[in-house]
Order: sequence, then structure tokens, then C-alpha cells
Amino acid sequence: MKIQLNPSHRQILLRSAGSLLSIVLLVYLLSQQGWDEILEALQSISARTIVIIILLMVISRLAVASRWYALLRAVAPEISLWESFRMTYAGLFAANFLPTTVGGDILRLAVTLRKAKDRISSGTSIAADRLVGLAGMAMLLPIGALKFLAWFNATQVGESTSHDAWLAMSLGLTLVVDWRRLYTRLRDGTVRLFKELLLWLRRPKAVLLALCITWVHMTCLFTIIRLLLRDMGQTLDFWTIGGLWSFTYFITLIPVSINGLGLRELSISYIFPELGGISVQAALSLAILLRGLDLMISLPGSLFLPGVLAEARKNQDETGIIES
Repeated sequence: MKIQLNPSHRQILLRSAGSLLSIVLLVYLLSQQGWDEILEALQSISARTIVIIILLMVISRLAVASRWYALLRAVAPEISLWESFRMTYAGLFAANFLPTTVGGDILRLAVTLRKAKDRISSGTSIAADRLVGLAGMAMLLPIGALKFLAWFNATQVGESTSHDAWLAMSLGLTLVVDWRRLYTRLRDGTVRLFKELLLWLRRPKAVLLALCITWVHMTCLFTIIRLLLRDMGQTLDFWTIGGLWSFTYFITLIPVSINGLGLRELSISYIFPELGGISVQAALSLAILLRGLDLMISLPGSLFLPGVLAEARKNQDETGIIES
């Protein structure tokens, strides 16, 4: 008997398989590097650094919420700054803890469509928010590309400690991912995003303000990474961190795992040592700490999620956006 899966269930299964594969390989890397060395690197982070990092994380998340609001207020002034913060934090919590049911962007979209008078423009504000974030990271991609070219010219592939894990992950993803379908989705999504970008270019002040705000978020993130590496005895300058993170960011956008789980950690553990010259132990510790910080900083969203989710479900019958 042949079992048919609808596209959404198939996508969830594939992403779950990708996440599981990435996590297994990450655990393998951790065991190969030695748990004691990883624990020692984690323990080297000072209490003062942790306090500073938490403050920077709060500023970073407020900047992310403000970036969307800068776009949203241009088309839906009836939605307040507090409402945008509330929806953003609920979306962050949903993305981190409810990845297979209600995504953060879908949650924001459902509530925004219900509250905004201009439903079409307010709906595209979420896509524009993503585009501005992409644009900010893309500005640093040339730095990462130069680092990659320098590494490629100077290093034999295969000398890397984490190369075997990356090779295994690549082979595994080749088996579980429908690359033709992925290419079609990326192509169609790119065309749609460019059309929405052209729409938002008619509002240059809102877009420029959002881009400035995303640089606040990026500055906080790169400073956090630099502080963590410094306490672990590793040194990377701000712009190098930005360039390497841009590589990691775009790799994590490939929809082969749930919320980039495992994939981002593997990317950090390979890109930062190979292109940045830091130790693999420090890179693995950095990956674990960043994931933990992301989860921790999204916890306040749990206070807003029930109310925001209830509002989103009120819109279900009308739009069909949220599926139970």
C-alpha cells in the first residue's frame, strides 16, 4: 500500500531528517574534539562578558522588531510599536520552539492581516523585513568571499578536522533533499521577492531606516561573537566576523533543517576555523553558545504567544493561513 504525503508533511519530514543528520554530525565533531576541551572553552567566558552579551542580545532583538515596525508603519500606521514588538517576540518564540506547526513569519502575517487596513501592503512588509535583513548580510558577503578565495588558494581540502563531517552531511542531504524542487522554490521565491522589493522602493525612507536598524542588530551580533571568542583566547576583527557570519547566514537559509538547527552549528564549526583561523573547539563552543542565547532571548515571547496565536486563529477561517 502506497502512502501519499501532502507537500507540507513531506517538507516537515525532510527538514526533520536534515536537522537530525546535522545534529548527529555535530555530536560526532564534539566527541572528536574532546568534551573536556569544549567544556573548558565554555567555562572561560567571564560573568562580566555574559552580562554584556545579554544586554547586546536584548538590543539586537529590539532592533529586529523595530526594523519591521519601520516598514510596517509606512503602510499600516494603525499598528503600534508595542504590537509589532509583541508579534515579533511571539514569532521568535514560535520559530524556536514550535518550528513544525506555526512559523514566526506566518504568525506575524496572520495577525497583521487581521489588524491592518491595507492588507496587501502590510502583508508584504514581512517579506520586505526579510529582504532588508538579507541585504544587510549581503553587504558583508564580499569580505567572506575574499576569505574563502584566500583559504582555497592556500589550503588543500581534506586537511580540515571537520571536513569528513561536512562530506557526510553533503552526501546525506543529497539523499533526503529534492534538489529540483528546491531549485524551483528558490527561483520562484527570488522572483517574488524582487517584485516585492520594487514595490517597497517606492518608500525609500522606510527601507533606508530599516537598513540602518538592521545594522544595529548586526553590530550587536558581531560584537557578541567577538567578545565570546576573546574570552576563549581567539582573535578575529569585527569585519572578518561579519564576512564569515554572512557565509554562515546564507548557508542556514537553505531549507534543509528546522530553523537551521544543526546546520548553522556545523557551518560555524567549519567556516570559522577554516576561513578565520580559530580553533575548532572555540568554533564549536561559539556555535553552542549562540544557539543557547537565541533560545534564551526568545523566551519572553512565551508570554505573548497565547494572545497572539488566539488573534491569528481568529483570522484562520477568513484567510486559511494558520493550519492546525
